[in-house]
This record gives sequence, structure tokens and C-alpha cells, in this order.
Amino acid sequence: MALHSAALCFNNISCNPQTSGAFRQLSAPSFFRPFTVKASGFSSPSPVALPRFKLQVATPLGKALPIDNGAPEKDESSLVVCFGELLIDFVPTASGLSLAEAPAFKKAPGGAPANVAVGIARLGGSSAFIGKVGEDEFGYMLADILKENNVNNEGMRFDPGARTALAFVTLRKDGEREFMFYRNPSADMLLQETELDLDLIRKAKIFHYGSISLITEPCKSAHLAAAKAAKDAGAILSYDPNLRLPLWPSAESAREGILSIWETADVIKINENEISFLTQGEDPYDDSVVRKLYHPDLKLLLVTEGSEGCRYYTKEFNGRVKGLKVEAVDTTGAGDAFVAGTLSQLATDISLLEDEARLRDALRFANACGALTVTERGAIPALPSREAVLDVLLKAVV
Repeated sequence: MALHSAALCFNNISCNPQTSGAFRQLSAPSFFRPFTVKASGFSSPSPVALPRFKLQVATPLGKALPIDNGAPEKDESSLVVCFGELLIDFVPTASGLSLAEAPAFKKAPGGAPANVAVGIARLGGSSAFIGKVGEDEFGYMLADILKENNVNNEGMRFDPGARTALAFVTLRKDGEREFMFYRNPSADMLLQETELDLDLIRKAKIFHYGSISLITEPCKSAHLAAAKAAKDAGAILSYDPNLRLPLWPSAESAREGILSIWETADVIKINENEISFLTQGEDPYDDSVVRKLYHPDLKLLLVTEGSEGCRYYTKEFNGRVKGLKVEAVDTTGAGDAFVAGTLSQLATDISLLEDEARLRDALRFANACGALTVTERGAIPALPSREAVLDVLLKAVV
């Protein structure tokens, strides 16, 4: 297995995927307004974080690029801190094939919490990432990608004894994704509570995380400590379970692990498959089933349904927001783009949770983020800018 340019190739076969998409009309949203992009900082508070001097990072072509890890000023009043895994996704260059059938793979940065952090920053919001990668070329490349996308990476740590995680992912002909993970263990699993940047966590307006960081120690303890610090500081806790059964010891341990922190979250995003899994086979389209997952302190429960859009549930109201119809090339990162679209707006105006009309507009925006992401390969490379999302929504109502 050898890395050639941006693809992992076998038998000298290569493909040039083409993307296309057709968008369905939506009613005119109310959130078209001027927007100021905020800069993010990248300073490092400790020797194990990203160094403040210039690093030499290998590019896919073998050249070295300097990374200036300076710390520009930023407005942290709407900061979203994302905690968890950052890894390399290998995505087939041809669609509709199993991993074994794929002729070549394109490498793309990924990991659900990191995808959300980049998605928020690309939409013009303020975000930071906390997690661990290997002290290797992939790890430093990922740190550089966060910086290039205006994500504050001062909470990143590098492990000299473990590699950056890898994941191979494909969209099969039946529409289902297939995953193969290389984590034995990977660096993200080894983040320790003592390595947390608590000052950064306490600045968060929203603290976002998944469940993969709950699977093994020491990362599980680090996750719980980080969430507690954020909650104690007044942050909104956002949770996307992001079920990946192959990573858990068993289905039962996955269910128990995901639900173990359920009632601490203020905002939860799930999909139909996760509802069925958590309720042990009940109908995910039945509102009464979904309401079973709504705990007393929850502010917003979101259910994503791919191209069909999403459902939303609060204490006072619930409903559905239709999605945009597109031709899917790669669904990796679509849910993360939706989360980024949602949190980028909640971070600037949490009162959206109390106004159904404005919440629906915010979710139209989030649906468009997810739709645009599936028209390109890879997660982070496909995440849209705010301008691209607004353009799509404007065209949809013409």
C-alpha cells in the first residue's frame, strides 16, 4: 500500500470522480444577512501541545511547509469547542463499490468532532478542537488543516507512542456506508485528563462531543472531565452519539455507553438508525418513540433523515423541515455538516430554541449544509462555506 499524491492507489488504476446535484425548492429563509468572519487563535499553552515555533509538515508531494503557530485575536463570545477524534478518512475514488472492490482511495481529514469544528469555522463561526493525534506526519498535517480552516487548535496534543487513527469508508450500491478502522490503539484513544486545556474549555459557549471518546480509557475519563468543566462554566452541551458499532466491544456496551451521558446534554442530534438501536428496535418515525429519548433537561432533540431533512423536538413544539435533493457522491460528514450549521447559529443566538419559526429557518440552513457536503468526496474537504449555503438557498427560492 503506497501513497501517491492524494490517492491511495492499487494496480496503477485511478479515477476522476465528477460531482453533480439538483436542488429542490424551499420557502424563503429569513436569515440572509451580513456576516462577519471571526479569526481564531492557535497558541499553545504547554510543551505537549502544538509548538509555537515553525514546524515542517510533509505535504502529499513530499514537500515541507512551515506552520506559523501565532495567535491572532478572536472573538470568543460564541466559541464552540469540539472534543474527540481527528483522523484520516480514506475514501474510494469510485462510488458504489465495497472497500475490497475500490480501485483507489483519496485521503481526507475527518473525525466527527473535528468535522464539526471545521464546518463551523468555514461558515464564519468561532470554533476550537480538543483531541489527540500521533506525533507523525498525518498528525501534523491534521493540525495544519485545522489552522488553515481557522479552527483554534491549541487544545491538540501529540502522542509519540501511537499513530494517528485511520478509517476506510465507502458508500455501497445499497446506500449503506461501510467502515474499516485502524485503531490499536490510535492516539485519539490515549488523551488523558491531565492533558486537557481547561481554560479553553471554560471559554466555550457550546461544548460539542460524540460517543467514540467514551469507548476506552484514558480518553473516557478525559471526556467526562472536559464535559463537566464546560457544564460548570455555563456552556451548552451538544451531543451527537455518532454510532460506530465496530469500535465498541459489543452492541450492549455501545447502548450503555451512549446512554450513560444522555441526560447531561442540552442539545442532541441522532438519526433513524440510532433511534432504532437505542430503543431496541422501536419505530424511529413514531413521535412517541422519539419522545422517550427526550429527557427533562433537554432543550432540543434533532433527528436527521438524510435527503428528507430533519425533525425537531423541544418541550413546547416539534415539527419537520424538508431537505434539499441532491445527487449523493459521498455521504461522509453530512451529519457533521448539519450539526455545524445548527451550532454555528445557536452559538450566536441561543434564543432560537424558544422561537419555532426562527429555529426552522436555522434548520433549513443546516439541511443545506448537509446536502452540499454529500456532493463531494471526503468530509472536511466537502464542508461548505456560508456563502455557498446561502447561494444554494437563494437559488432554491427563485
